[in-house]
Amino acid sequence: MTLAALPTTREEDWRYADPAELARLEPAALDGWKEVALPSGEVRCKELMLGEGQGGVHRVRLTVGEGARAELFAVLSADEYTRLEVEVTLAEGAHFELGGVTIGGGDAVREIVTRVTHAAPNATSNQVVRSVHWDTATGNFLGRLMVARDAQKTDAAQSFKGLLLTRGASANAKPELEIFADDVKCAHGAAIGQIDQAAAFYMAARGLPPELARKLLVQAFVADAFVAHREPEALLDAALGALGDAA
Repeated sequence: MTLAALPTTREEDWRYADPAELARLEPAALDGWKEVALPSGEVRCKELMLGEGQGGVHRVRLTVGEGARAELFAVLSADEYTRLEVEVTLAEGAHFELGGVTIGGGDAVREIVTRVTHAAPNATSNQVVRSVHWDTATGNFLGRLMVARDAQKTDAAQSFKGLLLTRGASANAKPELEIFADDVKCAHGAAIGQIDQAAAFYMAARGLPPELARKLLVQAFVADAFVAHREPEALLDAALGALGDAA
């Protein structure tokens, strides 16, 4: 088997990655795809919590059968370079749901990269990614939607929002749409900013300590990514545990 060549930031899919960490990668790490195939009609939900000691490159390849539903929810909070890369191919009437959070401080880069292919008609997908960073950390989302010529009635959406708690933190978003069908609904949105000070002041003025008000605002921001999850408590706990006193 030929091992993959090491990527560089000159490649579009890796443009916001940490160059020093890429240079330290072993080629074998890029061949470690987790292959998952959902048969027709199946519903499957997976949670990934990539915290302390679970950094590095994590790659998942999903094939979602006709009428099946795949849900993936993830929290990336390791204190080192962490990349979750997901490739999805959707059959007719299939659905893919992604809720992802990158959160942390230090100088680490944490990123979620998706490539979703609508290969047949009537498939849907929804991706919601939230990024909360401080110190000089970076949160990235690179999402590519590809709609095949015969994949009419596709309904796909991406939403990315980044929250920067300190001046040195950063976030990057790179949505891509590649559409060959003509009867589709595809949308994407991205926004990056700081905590709404007016909302924090409003809450503090009604008796909440300022630090608690800020933490509640961050919690609400992160919770957007897990709206589609029936029991998001463990995911929220993982994200807020990484937040600590940073809010």
